[in-house]
Amino acid sequence: MIEEIVPRWMKEQNVSGGWLTAEYSMLPYSTQARKARDISRGKLDGRSTEIQRLIGRSLRAVTDLEKLGGRTLWIDCDVLQADGGTRTAAITGASLAVTIACRKLVEEKKIASSPVRKLLAAVSAGILDGIPIVDLNYEEDKAVTVDFNLVATEDGELVEVQASGEEAVFTQTQLDEMLGLGQAAIAQLIQEQRDVLARVSASATG
Repeated sequence: MIEEIVPRWMKEQNVSGGWLTAEYSMLPYSTQARKARDISRGKLDGRSTEIQRLIGRSLRAVTDLEKLGGRTLWIDCDVLQADGGTRTAAITGASLAVTIACRKLVEEKKIASSPVRKLLAAVSAGILDGIPIVDLNYEEDKAVTVDFNLVATEDGELVEVQASGEEAVFTQTQLDEMLGLGQAAIAQLIQEQRDVLARVSASATG
């Protein structure tokens, strides 16, 4: 969603341009056991806070906020089914949402050109029984000894790399293998994004 205002801190600090931010939430029925809404606890849990910050900074890395102008672009990421990789799925979907929203601003002549510099996607990877794998589901995510998340652009530039041993260590070779798997998977996701954007454009003009 787009609001024709910017956060108060931008006004107070005389920061020009616009702002892009995200909210992330796993809906109660997205997990096998019902997940209580954050509002029932009265605050956002630490995991959700970390993920929505990751989504926001990833998208800001490929968005020209000066071109966005004095407005805020909100990305609302609600997880419908949590089967592993929810943060990476949210980033990949958010890239589409931002691109479509900015196209609409251009069509409405509110901005001269889209502030989106590049498409963006993200994917999870890990080491399972000594073997690097990509796009982990829930069972794989629980079993891996190394957890890896990659955010990258359509031309292969890295935006964020997160890797940690889950009660284990990993080698440079394994890190390189996960990076290679992640980059190949992201290339496929970017192509899927382009296909969706082409269908959206055809629908708008048809």
